[in-house]
Amino acid sequence: MKPAGKMKLILEKAKRLKLLILDVDGVLTDGKLFFDNEGIEYKSFHSRDGHGIKLLRQTGVEVAVISGRKSNSVALRMKNLGIELVYQGHEDKIAAFSEIIEKTGIAPEYAAHVGDDLMDLPIMIRAGLAIAVSDANFAVKQRADWCTVLPGGHGAVREVCDFIMQAQGNFDEIINAYLK
Repeated sequence: MKPAGKMKLILEKAKRLKLLILDVDGVLTDGKLFFDNEGIEYKSFHSRDGHGIKLLRQTGVEVAVISGRKSNSVALRMKNLGIELVYQGHEDKIAAFSEIIEKTGIAPEYAAHVGDDLMDLPIMIRAGLAIAVSDANFAVKQRADWCTVLPGGHGAVREVCDFIMQAQGNFDEIINAYLK
């Protein structure tokens, strides 16, 4: 398929989305793990990603998080963003994906998944739109419908949120709200 035709298909998929599912390490963060001498873990989240998530949710798109690791900082950040569908400690992410689909009643073809590593592939191939961050594993990028320009933890999630809002025709309304 020619690049223009592929992009048209991606935009059509994004236009129909009702659910965005995000990985954490390598997507919402840059993938680095920081531990202090007591073993307490620290993560860094980009504020623009959080704002993009809030804006996307205002347009009616549900957001969920599935992480293979478990972290209190993730729970706190997701609570701060108002995300209730938070699944941590799920190395087999399909069970969490299935539960999210069941809870929301949103069919997989109306869901997008953003991932960066091999454990994200099972969800990516089931979701309607598979997205990889720019610094994802090469095998993940090969199987993604679309790749961000920005790397994970550096505004890639905001890029995804803006892309979805643009595809759905909500972005100008969001901007205009700030220009009043």
